[in-house]
Amino acid sequence: MDSIDDKIIKKIKKAKRGSLFFVEDFLRFGSAKTASKALERLTAKGDISRVSRGIYSRMEIDPIIGELKPSAESIADAIRKRDKARIMATGAMALNALGLSTQIPMNVVYLTDGAARRINLGKRKIVFKKAAPKNLATIGKISGLVIQALKAIGKEKVTEEDINIVLKHLESENEYRLEHDIRLAPEWIRIIMRKALNSEKYE
Repeated sequence: MDSIDDKIIKKIKKAKRGSLFFVEDFLRFGSAKTASKALERLTAKGDISRVSRGIYSRMEIDPIIGELKPSAESIADAIRKRDKARIMATGAMALNALGLSTQIPMNVVYLTDGAARRINLGKRKIVFKKAAPKNLATIGKISGLVIQALKAIGKEKVTEEDINIVLKHLESENEYRLEHDIRLAPEWIRIIMRKALNSEKYE
């Protein structure tokens, strides 16, 4: 009969390398405490890696670099799916994602309607901040990011170049989603985002 360690590693090996796992993924094999201990043993043996507290992976391997650590975005997305929560990148993360800044933030901040928490990734942290539902009501992936990025820049500091970059991204956004999300933005951001829509609607 397979031990809990065998059952867990079998399940992990069925998924593609780089997939993320939580203790909760193995509760059909035993209690949370038993599963945690098994994951610790598999980590100690080098079969899997501990990404952060309670998060494990069988890392992707690059022939030159070696182990590829999962990105902050993939970790945040895995937590979003597990918690059935909504998340939204903010600040420096949103600016970087849209190419408005080359700075990679040390602390990645997401708004969420799930639990507020911090995930330690060595020197970096992922911070989930509890937010009002209206701040997570956007339905367009690009338009939602644009709102957060422009908020981070601020009305007084936004440049023509920033606006042109944002409008270029918004060309790829679904028009229905864009129209929906414009209504959720502060007025000064609405004025910018409307330029991405068919202008005759607003003449």
